[in-house]
Amino acid sequence: MKKFIIPIMIVAIIVALYQQASAEKNVYIMVVAIVVFMIGMMKLSAKTPSKNQDKEDENV
Repeated sequence: MKKFIIPIMIVAIIVALYQQASAEKNVYIMVVAIVVFMIGMMKLSAKTPSKNQDKEDENV
């Protein structure tokens, strides 16, 4: 799954930076690129364990 998400996030970053640098900025493309990037970050960080996970397991 990472092999699919990371390239899409890179493309979204490139598109957002290209739109930011262009003379005619299209806000909708920028918003879509940012949303795609944020969804990708959520999916990648969902598998990262929390720092407090061990403490939560001990309390149960």
